[in-house]
Amino acid sequence: MGSAGSAGQGGLAGREKVAAPLIDRFGRRITYLRLSVTDRCDLRCSYCMVESPNFEPRASLLTLEELEQVALAFIERGVTKVRLTGGEPLVRRNLMRLVEGLSKKLDGGGLEELTLTTNATQLAQHAAALKSFGVRRINVSLDTLDPVRFARITRRNALPMALEGIDAALGAGLDVKINTVALKDGNLDEIPALMEWAHSKGMDLTLIEVMPLGDVGEDRIDQYAPLSDVRSALEERFTLAPEDFRTGGPARYVRVKETGGRLGFITPLTNNFCEGCNRVRVTCTGQLYMCLGQEDQSDLRRVLREGGPEALGAALDEAMTRKPKGHDFAIERRGQAPAAPRFMSATGG
Repeated sequence: MGSAGSAGQGGLAGREKVAAPLIDRFGRRITYLRLSVTDRCDLRCSYCMVESPNFEPRASLLTLEELEQVALAFIERGVTKVRLTGGEPLVRRNLMRLVEGLSKKLDGGGLEELTLTTNATQLAQHAAALKSFGVRRINVSLDTLDPVRFARITRRNALPMALEGIDAALGAGLDVKINTVALKDGNLDEIPALMEWAHSKGMDLTLIEVMPLGDVGEDRIDQYAPLSDVRSALEERFTLAPEDFRTGGPARYVRVKETGGRLGFITPLTNNFCEGCNRVRVTCTGQLYMCLGQEDQSDLRRVLREGGPEALGAALDEAMTRKPKGHDFAIERRGQAPAAPRFMSATGG
């Protein structure tokens, strides 16, 4: 009897301890980490950054090993989706080492999806490797198919490279979703054609409202187009049927009857989506932002370097007590200051 009891206790003792999930003070469970690997980018999109941004010194960046340790700490606490972001993540040297490391948590290791957002200019050389490491789908930021507009919006003549990258990703078997920022006087007239192009290639398209982050040298009210207006214009030409489809992010989707494809809307200004927020962001310097539109942060780089991976758990718990209910995004008048001074590229989208 005693022998059997000892065996039972031993079995319990041998079980791996399951860490508590990350839950904020509003009862929202955090299952989605957006992990920035660099603030650098090979484009200079006018709504994202200035022409000559001051990037972080390379010595300030988390190493690839530290980025992996941070991601693993979140996965241990119940995060099931990790998205690698930037800047442009594919300009980070040896990024595939991080992708390979995190891929070991797929297929039963707690991670259900590993993905990334890219501008696709570097994608042709990495698409096959991403697929081989278990990445199933990616998001590509693309605001126009017109070379002149592309050069004006991004300040770079890189549309051919982006299109080559998209074709390489599709050829490698990756699912591709196109993300397009709706820009007043910038690309609104092109959205129907962009949608038809994406759907003809089997790609979803998601439209995004401009987010007021950073002083980009332009007044945000001159860039901002409410997606409620964009949707109304589309409904004059297309039949949009609501869908329950979700990818874990804030987009809400419709099915376009005429194309057969899916169209998403991300509306931080016209239709606040914070109530069900399940995500946090970590910058390439290890700053944990509990909300994209708030400045409060937690310095995980200091915690990791002073206390090691073991100290991250307590830091994450403390950060959850400070996650706000929602952002303060607004674009209401000319000359209005941005919701936060940092650029989108510094936070990781």
